[in-house]
Amino acid sequence: MNLILLIDILGTVAFAISGVLTAINKRLDPFGILIIAFVAAIGGGTLRDILIDAPIAWMRDLTYVYVIFGTTILTVIFRKRLNYIRRSLFLFDTIGIALYTIVGVEKGIAAGFSPIICISLGTITACFGGVIRDILCNEIPIIFRKEIYATACILGASAYFLLLQTPLSTDIIVIISGSIVMTVRLLAVYFNLSLPTIYTKEELE
Repeated sequence: MNLILLIDILGTVAFAISGVLTAINKRLDPFGILIIAFVAAIGGGTLRDILIDAPIAWMRDLTYVYVIFGTTILTVIFRKRLNYIRRSLFLFDTIGIALYTIVGVEKGIAAGFSPIICISLGTITACFGGVIRDILCNEIPIIFRKEIYATACILGASAYFLLLQTPLSTDIIVIISGSIVMTVRLLAVYFNLSLPTIYTKEELE
């Protein structure tokens, strides 16, 4: 198994867990939990593949479907061990966007797109599964709020192309770029950093 495929599978697991936790938090039934896990895990990748006119990965390789089913079942069984739902959701969501950003960039490079398009594809892959998950669960998606979310993906994807100019191996570049996404997201939450708002204090009240 090559590194990108491994990262793709790990990203699928991370987002499936985030979907299950969100659905449990909303008190959905088992079918609802499975659907939310599924769209969270493959939503961004499906949109990416449609945009670049590539075969949709999970439809050609049932490994992704099996991984989502297995992850959903295990997360439901062991949900009581995840004592802090919100903290667990944040952790797996952060891991998911870091992994999927790199997968999206690699898919764009393989398709022969320019760096800007590849960065966009990485961000779409990372963010839009969570967007669909949140919309279905009647939440405003994080990407549309002032939290630093998509920005972390853009920075990590941009770092990927900068690091390509160095003698570092691709595997090291992948690890560093993914780590940048996670670090930026974690630091933003820890220090309560956010993007500037266009609204006045009166409008927010």
